[in-house]
Amino acid sequence: MAESAVTFVLNRFYLLLEEEVRLLRGVHGELEYIRDELQSIRGFLRDADAREESEETVKAWVDQVRNIAYDIEDILDEFTLCLAPPHQRHGFVGSLHNTAHFFKHLRSGHHIATQIKDIKARVHDVSERRTRYDFKILNQGSSSNSTLDRCYDLRGDALLLEENELVGIDKPREKLIGWLVEGESRLELVSVHGMGGSGKTTLVKKVYDHQRVKKYFQNHAWINVSQSFKISELLKDLIKQLWGEIQQPVPQGVDAMDEVALKTIIKIFLQQKRYVVVLDDIWSIHAWEAVKHALPNSNCGSRIIVTTRSYDIATSCNEPYGHVCNLESLAPKDSWTLFCKKALGGNSCPPKLQGLSQNILKRCGGLPLAIVAIGGVLSTKEKNLIEWEMVHRSLGSLLESNDKLKSMKNILSLSYNDLPYYLKPCLLYLGFFPEDYLIGASRLIELWIAEGFVREKDRMTVEEVAESYLYELINRSLIQVATTSLEGRVKQCQVHDFIHDIILSKLKDQNFGAIVEHNTTFPEKVRRLSIHNSTDNVPNNKSFSHLRSLFMFRVDMIPKSYVDPFFSTSRFLRVLDLRDAPMEKLPNEIVNLFHLRYLNLSGTNIKKLPKNIGKLQNLMTLNLEGTNVRELPSELFKLQWLRYLVVYKEEKILESIFFDFIGFYGKVGIGSLVNLQELFYIDVNEGGEVLREIGRLSQLRRLGIVGLRREDGPELCSSIEKMSNLRLLCVTSQEEEVLDLQFLSSPPLLLQRLFLRGHLEKFPNWISSLYNLKTIYLCWCRLRDDSLKVLQYLPNLVMLSLDRAYDVEELCFKAGGFQTLRILVLNDFGRLNMVKVEEGAMPHVETLFISKNKMLKEAPLGIHFLTNLKKLYLYEMPNEFKMSLNANEKVGDYLEVSHIPFVLFGYYRDGHRGDPFTQVI
Repeated sequence: MAESAVTFVLNRFYLLLEEEVRLLRGVHGELEYIRDELQSIRGFLRDADAREESEETVKAWVDQVRNIAYDIEDILDEFTLCLAPPHQRHGFVGSLHNTAHFFKHLRSGHHIATQIKDIKARVHDVSERRTRYDFKILNQGSSSNSTLDRCYDLRGDALLLEENELVGIDKPREKLIGWLVEGESRLELVSVHGMGGSGKTTLVKKVYDHQRVKKYFQNHAWINVSQSFKISELLKDLIKQLWGEIQQPVPQGVDAMDEVALKTIIKIFLQQKRYVVVLDDIWSIHAWEAVKHALPNSNCGSRIIVTTRSYDIATSCNEPYGHVCNLESLAPKDSWTLFCKKALGGNSCPPKLQGLSQNILKRCGGLPLAIVAIGGVLSTKEKNLIEWEMVHRSLGSLLESNDKLKSMKNILSLSYNDLPYYLKPCLLYLGFFPEDYLIGASRLIELWIAEGFVREKDRMTVEEVAESYLYELINRSLIQVATTSLEGRVKQCQVHDFIHDIILSKLKDQNFGAIVEHNTTFPEKVRRLSIHNSTDNVPNNKSFSHLRSLFMFRVDMIPKSYVDPFFSTSRFLRVLDLRDAPMEKLPNEIVNLFHLRYLNLSGTNIKKLPKNIGKLQNLMTLNLEGTNVRELPSELFKLQWLRYLVVYKEEKILESIFFDFIGFYGKVGIGSLVNLQELFYIDVNEGGEVLREIGRLSQLRRLGIVGLRREDGPELCSSIEKMSNLRLLCVTSQEEEVLDLQFLSSPPLLLQRLFLRGHLEKFPNWISSLYNLKTIYLCWCRLRDDSLKVLQYLPNLVMLSLDRAYDVEELCFKAGGFQTLRILVLNDFGRLNMVKVEEGAMPHVETLFISKNKMLKEAPLGIHFLTNLKKLYLYEMPNEFKMSLNANEKVGDYLEVSHIPFVLFGYYRDGHRGDPFTQVI
């Protein structure tokens, strides 16, 4: 993590060297010295970061380097702040302000120069200390890290587990055995991946030892790879096992051979033989590349098994032929069985402990390693509520003190230690969210960008790079996917409870941030602060002059005595996330937060923004979702770096499953926000000039428009044609207003989601060219033409939602149409009395939602052709329709739907959203 801090500072460091101003006169040499020394130190930090947990001297040195990097960051921010031009004023008053700014600038320059000289001395000292203690970068495979050694002792224990100690492995074991002994004669690779402690090694060992596997293969070998491997040692181990299995001495001179000779010997030995080789715990593609050329493909049915924590490695290894097994968490029933085995010796759980046991088990999240470790701790305790409650309450601290749990923590920590420097701060950031909190993926990405953790790469936007970071952490089994969109994007994520505990420990050790929940010991310089439940534990006299980020979660009250001093002292703040906080007014001091990049006020009671919000020159995200803000100050249009502007509130549409979006009033000037990526929802009721200006926002990827009038259609279409990056478009009008959208000659071909609400006199013909479209919502359209024939051939459409979209009596889904559709919604067709599904239509539909179709008296004809249909939702349908599906009568329509596993009749309640069918964003 120190490497991350130093790299982050070096990336910003050139600002000081490039700014030729009087402020820096006399210290240019010092700056170059600091830069050069930090570059030199960075070479040692990756290895030192991994060693600091076991070597106190290294840890102390790494802490010093990290603190220096943090202090340099303070200087950079102060430098930027004092260079910032004063807020534009005119006339005599403006002249006075500019003069005052000049002298303030000069005084700040002397202060910064002094700080730079002090930093130079500290950098020199820490560099000397590295030489004095002879810190060296350890060669691959030579690490003496005792933590790593202990972890692999536990891996050895996993190989010795008896069959009766295991639960939940029967199905994956049989699947793996089938992949090994059946299939093609060519060489195939089986990859098993999952988070640390999920039982990969245990499962594969039981497969490897199974009699079917032993008999099928002529040669067998098991190689522990691990993080600290040496290829020559792995190859020698493989030779010893292969020759030992046939009770022959290894070839002479093996110990002195180079890697090429060792691989040649193995390849010759295994040629024309059916073998199985296990490579347990691969951490890098390099490890696989180093071994694979020693393992020949002789079309004898040989197999290689790889275990890894990384999905990317698992999929890379199995090319060109193979299988990937994702070892998921234990099912609740299996988790309970394993828990009772370990905590209660296989006995049933006493009733008085059942509730508490389930709470403990919930924290384990189906992770076998956690269940075994905690069960082992509980097995030593008296079987009473007091003892077990104490364990449950103190699990976080026990990770540091109890030997069983500490070993588990060390195994899980390996995944963190293995992260590249750029991912470590991204993962630590998840610690600021409460345990079990569902974190919006887009929110997390915007926060990472605001913090400066993400930089653009060649031909990739900063958002695309950040998204790749998210998927890398998911593929490394450190972040869990909670929900996904219909397009397959991650919508929400979370972390396993024990990964969360490890993150909290790292936050504290590395002074990355502090969590205020109960009693909190604050570090001297708090850089990031997350307040949970109450501000009572935040001291009023604490200085937050070094603070970069502030979060609040589930806070019921924010005293005014706390707010004003806080904003007046936190001048380096970059992130202010007050989602759902009890706020009705923003303090005036907020506009002085020059460095602020992220401002989230969603769910608050804020009604307006300060008029001089244009002073927040670095703001990138402004989220006012769910607030009462309807008018934006014209000053906001000066925020040239703004990328995400979200201002709207939802209101339930009467007699519909959808919500109405109430946006902000569009004004002339919006076109100056040329860096906008996301704009929701702008009310263009005034039309004309505002719609023309929207065309200047060519970087937009997500656009929401409300209040469109018929006469504004041509202008909107002209603007949309300039948005080649658009992925989501939502256009709505009032119910009686016509949406006239026929004027798009070059639609945005990357569009994936389209929401149209309003009267369509004619279906837009350009929709047929949207080959990337995955989701379409049509609401209040009252179409009379057969536009389904246009939609049915869209090659990637997965969801079609029709809400009062057609004014017809019959709807027919033709054979061969909608080949990729998975979800279909039919809501509130006034005259619809028949739905027909021809054989071959919608073959992959899994969910069908039919509601409020009062004239529809029977199930869709041909619904039995939808063989993949798993869920049928029927809301507020007429009694005749329900009676036709009466399960007590094995005739008529019942036979049509008898193949559907889940059929639900229901009625709307106040606030019913109809998820997942109504979520546009």
